[in-house]
Amino acid sequence: MDALSIVTVDKLFRDNADALNLDWLAGHDGGRRSLTSESLHKTNLAPIGHLNLVHPNRVQVLGSPEMDYLRKLSQDALEEALHHLFSSELAAVVLADGEAPPGVLHETAAKTGTPLFVSTHSSPSVVSHLSHYLMQTLAETTVVHGVFMEVSGIGVLIQGEAAVGKSELALELVTRGHRLVADDAVELRRVAPDTLEGSCPAMLRDFLEVRGLGILNIRSLFGETAVKLKKNLKLIVRLVNPSDNLEQLSRLDMDASKTLILEVDIPTVRIPVAAGRNLAVLLEVAVRNHILKSRGIDPTAELMARQQLFMQEES
Repeated sequence: MDALSIVTVDKLFRDNADALNLDWLAGHDGGRRSLTSESLHKTNLAPIGHLNLVHPNRVQVLGSPEMDYLRKLSQDALEEALHHLFSSELAAVVLADGEAPPGVLHETAAKTGTPLFVSTHSSPSVVSHLSHYLMQTLAETTVVHGVFMEVSGIGVLIQGEAAVGKSELALELVTRGHRLVADDAVELRRVAPDTLEGSCPAMLRDFLEVRGLGILNIRSLFGETAVKLKKNLKLIVRLVNPSDNLEQLSRLDMDASKTLILEVDIPTVRIPVAAGRNLAVLLEVAVRNHILKSRGIDPTAELMARQQLFMQEES
């Protein structure tokens, strides 16, 4: 289920106070104001940025250039500019570059209950840091079922019906030097237009459930290098039973299908599960084949081109 991400101004301050040397001067009543993942997609209202009185930002950063501009305004023009700024959907104001807030700015923030922060860091640094923070915190999220692994440096989500062998395959992959990210519940975040980042809920981190063995702590059993905190999802491998319409599987194209998650298409491979098949090797090969295709090397296309050439020579 997709979830709407929310971060309050109070949390934004707590999470970034040390990194940006923030001090909360006024507008403490506005700590409950919030930014949501919808803020990232509003074209007319960016989540954070420098002073823009035409298209203001939810978090307004005022550095030395912006303050120099405001100081040049007449008293009436300054009050009008601040009235326009604070009447928008403003969440907070950050005064960067070690600038001291003029009295009218401090008074307006207190009057409207708008949090006013000051930072000794440069305004570009504040914008860059908070932009990255909000992009990560407010990213669209969803939770999917499966086992998420890092295999040969690639994030792979292993899915399939219950008791098909997902956890056993994951355990074998760990013994072969690959790393576990999450078991059972995989949190996916859309951190870029075409990128999903997968991680594990804190409560389940490091654990893998294997039928017959119970709950295993992979970090304790195999060491720090056997687990990974998060990884970008690049490939989905679905384990399917031999009775599940295998005639629909393409014999020439391992990733003929894609899975849409949070509006991002993820290449998907289906591997039939049968006695005697080494699933770990098959999955590793699927990953290697995916890496080749991402580099423009397509074995299927090569075979078809060679077949076409052979037919032309024969004729």
